[in-house]
Amino acid sequence: MSVVSFHSGNPVTSTLICTVVFVLSLTAFAFPSTLVLERAFPVNHRIELSQLRNLDSLRHRRILQQQQSSSSGAVDFPVKGNYDPSVVGLYYTKVQLGSPPKEYYVQIDTGSDVLWVACTPCDGCPTSSSLQIPMEFYDPSSSSTSSAISCSDKRCYQAAQLSDSGCSNNRCGYQFHYGDGSGSSGYYVSDVMHLDTVGVGLTSANVVFGCTTSQTGLLTKSDRAVNGIFGFGQSGLSVISQLSAQGTAPDAFSHCLIGGDNGGGILVIGQIVEPHMVYTPIVQSQPHYNVNLESISVNGQTLSIDPSLFALSDDDHGGTIIDSGTTLAYLAKDALKPFVDAISQSVSQSAQPLINKEEKCYIITSSVSDLFPPVSFHFAGGASMHLKPQDYLIRRSSMSAAEVWCIGFGSMPNQQITILGDLVLKDKIIVYDLGGQRIGWSDYDCSSSVNVSVTSSGGRSEVVNAGQVGGTTSLQITCYELIIRIFILASIIHLAVIRS
Repeated sequence: MSVVSFHSGNPVTSTLICTVVFVLSLTAFAFPSTLVLERAFPVNHRIELSQLRNLDSLRHRRILQQQQSSSSGAVDFPVKGNYDPSVVGLYYTKVQLGSPPKEYYVQIDTGSDVLWVACTPCDGCPTSSSLQIPMEFYDPSSSSTSSAISCSDKRCYQAAQLSDSGCSNNRCGYQFHYGDGSGSSGYYVSDVMHLDTVGVGLTSANVVFGCTTSQTGLLTKSDRAVNGIFGFGQSGLSVISQLSAQGTAPDAFSHCLIGGDNGGGILVIGQIVEPHMVYTPIVQSQPHYNVNLESISVNGQTLSIDPSLFALSDDDHGGTIIDSGTTLAYLAKDALKPFVDAISQSVSQSAQPLINKEEKCYIITSSVSDLFPPVSFHFAGGASMHLKPQDYLIRRSSMSAAEVWCIGFGSMPNQQITILGDLVLKDKIIVYDLGGQRIGWSDYDCSSSVNVSVTSSGGRSEVVNAGQVGGTTSLQITCYELIIRIFILASIIHLAVIRS
């Protein structure tokens, strides 16, 4: 088993001043005069970690070029944003595309399939964002590895199954329409995607993604604007499916979204391993991540709700969907009232209800955990998702020692559909095991490091340790650690020289 550790935090500078290391190593062992150990950096030279990482990256690339067999490694993506609609209301990550690579910030969306970014020129695409991120536009002509997908390409046929499509100048086009009325249209391209592979470093793969030339609706607004959307669906054109088919990454991905004000979290292609994970099957032959919700309990009491309200209808409408692209959570229309009523009946009398026709809100002066009941969602396969009050309530405002909290669940007008969005998914490891066709979860402190299962080049399943991807990777090398490593290396070399 190989273990690689990453930790989140601010970049640090490691000062390597352990001159004694080399004095001891040279006096302790009798090396032949032809065996010369030279420094890459002078003694007492202050080395930025970025320099060390660049050297390591070059070494990793040489190693990868020498390997004949491919390996399926876990891929890290940084995560920013949070679930709170009054602050950000979405989680997003950063991808690197093209040659030379450029960075694009894209929303993490398990409810759609395709990765797309805004291209130049683009009609209706915002040029600034309240998120304080650069609004970079992808330019196919500036990337030496970019090529448009032609209408005769078999991947264009795959694309036609996902959206309205058409052909213009022999380019495979698309039109996506989202539930909030916004839209994105453009054409497909193939280009290099640069990946941060755990335990390996930078790797790359060719992927097909959307080059958007027009946006409508809320996508045109600068408020919380991003460069595009990163769809993590199951279709053959999703990046997760493309990388898996190439053997570049596992056929699974996981996220752990931090629910605090600062947000962030972990997003990795690979399965996060945690001993308390529970799993439920994915409903087959559906475009989204549908699962079978069987019942809901509030304060330990199962609600009298017809389970068929959570199931797919005969014409494949409704059902229960897990969707990271949805900020809040929604219950089937006829299930919402008994759910809200059960919570209201269990709330402590010290929580003062507010009169509001649109929302059920309370003024409280103590912790929500002490005043509101626990809720559990029970799924097929015996898996239950336990919700703390913070997982179904939204803090609206605070005044002096009091706060206003509202039930964050709603319903879609005239629809019997249940959608579990970021409000529910945060502060949990969520694993989408596409190979096993199941989804798993476990409560977790998403600011902590996680273990990720990957497949090695020899076909073995291994576990590596990856830290919070949302921060900048940092490393501290102590003098003591360096001495130990040098002595181990010197001992191995010395024994090899003696035996030869």
